[in-house]
Amino acid sequence: MASSPIETIEEEFKGEPADLIPVLQKVQSVYGYLPQDALSRISRWLKISENEIYGVATFYAQFHFTPRGKHHLRVCLGTACHVKGGEQMIEVVKRRLELNPGETTKDGKYDLERVACLGCCALAPVFTLDTKIYAQMSVLKLQGILDEQK
Repeated sequence: MASSPIETIEEEFKGEPADLIPVLQKVQSVYGYLPQDALSRISRWLKISENEIYGVATFYAQFHFTPRGKHHLRVCLGTACHVKGGEQMIEVVKRRLELNPGETTKDGKYDLERVACLGCCALAPVFTLDTKIYAQMSVLKLQGILDEQK
């Protein structure tokens, strides 16, 4: 009988290196991120080095190593968005929420992510709040959205 979430996950798989990505997905679905102690246990169980696991997990944008906020902010920094002010959007969020990319606010309300492309280049610059896409952003529009959230 499994006594921890990791033990329950281990029971669902064969314990082969090929199980790595689905195991990471399961762990993240349970915890909301990939805790270090879980990665260490997965390393021993699947006989894969923690460095290799980290390499795989950092390759895919779906995996996170810290708890995420209740609301997810993503700022596109692809070429079109960068040229039209993506970096200024990042700076606004950093100042207003005291939050750097890859971090979660102290109250757990927001996390911020820099993304290479959101696939909305014609609408640049683009920002998302959870699943809603905000297009043709400006610093003033972004400040207004952040004000509405408070």
